[in-house]
This record gives sequence, C-alpha cells and structure tokens, in this order.
Amino acid sequence: MNVISLTLASSLVLISIFISYYQKLGVEKEIIAGTIRAVVQLTIVGYILHYIFAASNFFFTLAMLTVMVFVAGNNAAKRGKGVPGVFYDITFSIAAGAAVTLAILILFGAIHFRPQEVIPVAGMIIGNSMVSSGLTVSRLKDEIKNRTLEIQTALSLGASSRQAVQKILKVSLKTGMMLTIDNMKTLGIVQLPGMMTGLILGGVDPINAVKYQILVTFMLASTVAISCFCVTFLTYRKFFTPYHQLIANNIS
Repeated sequence: MNVISLTLASSLVLISIFISYYQKLGVEKEIIAGTIRAVVQLTIVGYILHYIFAASNFFFTLAMLTVMVFVAGNNAAKRGKGVPGVFYDITFSIAAGAAVTLAILILFGAIHFRPQEVIPVAGMIIGNSMVSSGLTVSRLKDEIKNRTLEIQTALSLGASSRQAVQKILKVSLKTGMMLTIDNMKTLGIVQLPGMMTGLILGGVDPINAVKYQILVTFMLASTVAISCFCVTFLTYRKFFTPYHQLIANNIS
C-alpha cells in the first residue's frame, strides 16, 4: 500500500464524522482527535519499533513491554475509578497474564525472545487483557454497589467478605472472559481475525495463517483468564476492612 492509497482510504473516517453530525451525537471532535492521535502514536511507535528491532537488545525489548503494561493498566483502571489501588491491581494482573503466557510460548518454542516476535505478540495479549480486566473491575464495582444490602445481610449472619461476594466474583470473572470466549466461537465463520487477515494479505498460505491464528486464540484465552482472575481476587478486598466490614466509600 502506497502513501496515496492510504491517504485516500483515510477518508473513510469522514463517514463516522457525518453520522455523528447527522444524528447530532456530538462526538465529531472526539473522532477527529482520535484519528489524529492514532496516526501520530502509530507513526512514533513505528519508528521506535524500527530502532528496537534493529538493535535487538534484551533490555530495550523489556522496557517496551513494561511501558505497554503500564499504559494498559492506566487505561483499564479508569473503569474502576474510586477503588483504592485499582491501578496497581490491574497493572499487576495484566503483567502476570502476559508474563505467564509469553513464558509458555517461549518455553515451547512457539516464539523466540526476539523483539520482532515478542513485542507484536505481547501487544495482542496485553491489549486484550486491558479490555477484559477493565470490564471485570467495572462489573465487580457495579455488582457490589447494587447488592450492598445482600452483602451486608450475609456479613451480619457471620459470612466472611469472600463468602458474601462469592457469586459476584463469579459474575465479574465471567464478564471479563466472555468477550474472548465469544470471539473464539465465531472465528472463521463470522470473522477472519486481524493477524490471519494480515498474513493472508502478505502472501502467506491460508493454512499457515490459520496455524498462527490458532496459536493467537489460545494465548489470548490464557492471558485473559489469568488477568481477570487476578484482578477479581485482588480488587474485591478493597471493598472490605480487615474485619470483613463493607467500606461504603469505595462503592459510591
């Protein structure tokens, strides 16, 4: 794809702006700002990755992964606004999911610890963990807020904080994981995922592209499950005192 083709194709954004204007949604500025940020950010990242790939340095690669995890944690933490330490819980959860999955992939020889392989794969799993972790925290907060009376009743009857919110933990964890699970169900039928499509457009045989996509699907399921599990069982504790009393300020 040359620059002229890309420039002309970017006019597709005008459709979103027109719909927003026609329906008086008021998000035209956000669309324009998002478009500009996307172009600028991707361009900068492209040059950074070009340098990192050329250097093929372990510490540069690790630094890039660290930045990705912290940015993802910061963005996902916005869904749990008001919960003490939610940024640290989500960031740790995303890092844990990514670390375990990458370690297994490297150990089994599916990928090698080279920036050209590790960074793109990490980008996919960290991005999915960010979305799923944010959904998990948001659902957890809302469920505890909406079922405060039920929780307090359970606590007054002698239940521990864990027992009082056990059903909520399951619902929250399921919410975070279902997006990935639903995507798995429709692969190849409703959608051809980005990685597989990119490989096919790049001239790779569809059978080989499928193999890579299966690997991606499994690694996303693993990372999301680990991240959602960690963030669920780390965050719910912030709603209770050490004496198993519900903290009202954290659910407002």
